[in-house]
Amino acid sequence: MARTTTIELHKEEMKFSAGHFTIFSATHRENLHGHNFSVYVALTGEVSEDGLLADYGPLKQAVIARCKAWNETFFLPGRSRHLRLEKDANGNHVAHFNGEELRFLARDVTVLPAANVTLEELARVFGEELVGDGTAMARDRITELVVKCASGPGQWATWEWKRNG
Repeated sequence: MARTTTIELHKEEMKFSAGHFTIFSATHRENLHGHNFSVYVALTGEVSEDGLLADYGPLKQAVIARCKAWNETFFLPGRSRHLRLEKDANGNHVAHFNGEELRFLARDVTVLPAANVTLEELARVFGEELVGDGTAMARDRITELVVKCASGPGQWATWEWKRNG
């Protein structure tokens, strides 16, 4: 008889501090500010005869590594339709928005593969990176992955993946 279970990961090291601004339209954005973000991951699947769903150590380490890489950086959306990014002669980032020019040192910036810097997009970027092409998930009997990203207590966004078939 197949047994399905969910393993939930929410460790102290699964946190990062970062700056950003959310873009609401072609003419309206938030001021620059930051949050102390936290990440939660849950994996669901069939438990093997050995009583094991998966070796979740590598998954946990991938989340922690991403948190460390994003810690103390400023996020810019690389796919925004309202924000144009370029680099100046020194390799630093210049963000153009509604007639404004915002300048950032390259060492301080993480350009995300996202349309905006929101909890929704942060959870998606985390999740897509963890799932990859799905091969490891299938090997480990994982059928569902949930990633939640929070910008503070009581404010979460959730991204979900389910294996087809």
